[in-house]
Amino acid sequence: MSDGIRCLWMRGGTSKGGYFLADDLPADGRARDSFLLGVMGSPDPRQIDGLGGGDPLTSKVAVVKKSARPGVDVDYLFLQVLADRAVVSDAQTCGNILAGVGPFAIERGLVAARDGETRIVIHMENTGRTAVARVRTPDGRITYAGDARIDGVPGTAAPVRIAFRDTAGATCGAVLPTGEPVDTIDGTEATCIDNGMPVVILRAADLGVSGTESPGDLDANGDLKRRLETIRLKAGPMMRLGDVTDKTVPKVCLVAPPGRGGTVTTRTFVPHRCHAAIGVLGVVSVVAACMIPGTPGASVAVVPDGRRKRLSIEHPGGEMTVTVDTDAAGAVTGAAVLRTARKLFDGMVFAP
Repeated sequence: MSDGIRCLWMRGGTSKGGYFLADDLPADGRARDSFLLGVMGSPDPRQIDGLGGGDPLTSKVAVVKKSARPGVDVDYLFLQVLADRAVVSDAQTCGNILAGVGPFAIERGLVAARDGETRIVIHMENTGRTAVARVRTPDGRITYAGDARIDGVPGTAAPVRIAFRDTAGATCGAVLPTGEPVDTIDGTEATCIDNGMPVVILRAADLGVSGTESPGDLDANGDLKRRLETIRLKAGPMMRLGDVTDKTVPKVCLVAPPGRGGTVTTRTFVPHRCHAAIGVLGVVSVVAACMIPGTPGASVAVVPDGRRKRLSIEHPGGEMTVTVDTDAAGAVTGAAVLRTARKLFDGMVFAP
C-alpha cells in the first residue's frame, strides 16, 4: 500500500477513527486487516507509528458502501483495531462512529444532500440492524458547525440525530441471551443483555467500588480488573458468544445510583479499559436492563413513568440522554440519541 488509500478521518460522537469506502480497501479480509493495523500503528500501546491514539476510542474504522438493500442508503461495517495486539475485530458495532457515517456518505457522494436536513438509512453490517441518521445540510451542503453539545467532547457542532430500529438481540439473538434477567456469575449478580450491544451489567457496590471513581482510578485497580475479566470470560459462553478472550464483547458496565439527578451512574469497560464516557449502543442496552424489574440496574436506577421516556445516563464525562419508546409490558421498542461529528482530515493514509 505504498501509494496509500483515500481516507476521511473523523470524530464521531466521543470516538474517532478512519472512514473508508469499501471499494478502496483490499477485498481480502487478511490484507485489509493488515493494512488497518499498519495505519493505526498496532500492535503498540502508544500506536506511535500510526494514527491511533493508544486508546480503544481512537483506534476505530468505518467501512462504508452504497447499499443494494431496499429502503437503505448505505451499509456500514465497524472495525475495532486493538492497540496492543494485532487484532482487528468486527464482533461489535459502534454507535459513536455511526454518527459520522451519514456525513461521510454525503462527502463521498453516496447520498445526495437535501436542503436543510438529510435523512440517511444505514444498515449496520455487524449486527444486521438498521439506524436512521438525520444530518444538517443547509443549502444542500454538509455542515459540521452548530450549537449541539455532547458531554465528553469540547465545544459545539451540528447535531446528528440517530434512531435505532430492532436492536433486540442484535448480536446474541435475544435481549436476554441466557434466558434470565439475573444470573449469578462468580458469586455476583449480573444481567447479561443485548439490546444493541452485548453488555454484562453489575452493581458497582457488589464489586467493592462506588461506581463514581474516575476511569484512571478504576483502571489502576488490578483486583477489580481481574475480577471483571473473570466474570466477562464466564459470561461469554452464557451469552452465546463463545470464548471471548480475544473479543471486544461483551462489555462490562458497573451501575450505581445517579448522583447528578439522572437515571443511573455508569462505568463501562470496553472491555479492558474504563470508557471515558459510554458507547451509544451500550447505553441502549443499559437503559433496557434498568427497566427490567429485579435486576442490578433496576435496583439503583431512577426510571420515569410513561411509554416514552427521556433517560439521562451519567458517565465519567457527563451524561448521555436517550429517548426510548416502550410497549405495554415496558420493553424497549425504539431508542434515539443525539450525537455530533466533525471532519478532521481528508486525504491519503499509508501503512508500512
